Order: sequence, then structure tokens, then C-alpha cells
Amino acid sequence: MNTRITRVAALTAGLLTIGLAGCSQYVKQSDFNTAIQQLQQKQTDQQQQIDAIKQQMQSQFAKYDSQITAMQGRVSIDTVAHFAFNSATLSEQDKPALQDFAATIGKYHPGVLITVEGFADPAGSRAYNKKLGMQRADAVRDFLISSGLSADQVRAVSYGEDSNRQVAKGATHDQGRDNRRVSLTVDATGAGAVATTAP
Repeated sequence: MNTRITRVAALTAGLLTIGLAGCSQYVKQSDFNTAIQQLQQKQTDQQQQIDAIKQQMQSQFAKYDSQITAMQGRVSIDTVAHFAFNSATLSEQDKPALQDFAATIGKYHPGVLITVEGFADPAGSRAYNKKLGMQRADAVRDFLISSGLSADQVRAVSYGEDSNRQVAKGATHDQGRDNRRVSLTVDATGAGAVATTAP
């Protein structure tokens, strides 16, 4: 983590130095140093928030068999909901996990951005599956909002039958259940608050 932050800070420092070279008489060294320190602190705060979110989600979703992956500035929670063939109706069995997720985010990470990703199996046309994936994402988004999250912090996107994102390659109907899903991405880069560790 420290290595990545140092590299980002060094790159930014280099860019700022180049950009300010022609007008250095207007820039104080102390102001430049302060800007770098603020950048480093922001990177540290974001990584701390991502680490906290990952830890909370791993504990929370362990019983729901969801895969949690931490990336730079984001946490991905794969498969928080499955859907029946040709359906965008959220099942009752998936609602408790989503309610837990909304409660945790609302309490400890209210400033993060949530992307709800909808998917479909490859049965049917690509256009239809794109639409169906969006309907599934919207269903989960609406449920998260009804569970307490702000509409401004939750967006929905569809990947349809994207072959690069299929869990079971080419599978449809009964065998394609894992492809008919919704996943969540938690983005801390736009967060306005530093993470608070859950008790």
C-alpha cells in the first residue's frame, strides 16, 4: 500500500513541477509541500476505507457465499443476488444480504458510491439481455434505496451477456443460474468521509 501511495505522490510531484516550472515565482515551496502531503493523506484515507469495507463485507457476506475482492479504491462483491430465467424479480432469499449491506454502508461508509451491476445468461439476443441485465440491476438498486441508501450514491449498469463476465461460460437455463446475477462495486474514491471501523 505504502509503495503505491509513494509512487502516486512522486508522479504527481513530477507533473506539478513541470506544470509550475514557468511560473515558479508565484508558487511557494510550502504550498507545494502541503499539496503533496494532502494527496498522500487522501490516498491513505481511501485505502484505509477500502480495507475497512473489505473486512466488513467479508464478515457480513461469508454466510451468503459471495466473493469479496479489493481493488485500487474499490471493493467488488460478486453475486449478491440470483435471478430466475427471463426474470428480473428479486427473490426473498437475497433480500437479507442486501439489507445488511445497506445498513453497513449507511452507518459506516455513507460517502461511498455504489455501482449495481446486472448480468444475464446468453440465451436470447444481446440487446434483450442488455435490457434484462439493466432491469435486474434496477431491482437491486431500488431495494438498496428502500433499505436506506441515498439514491444519489447508488447507480445501476448492465453488462448483459458479456462473455468476459460470465461465471459459467455459455450456460443458459438451469445451468446458467450463476450468469443471471447482480454484483456490487463500492467506490471510495469519491467518498466524503473517512472510514469508521465497525465494532
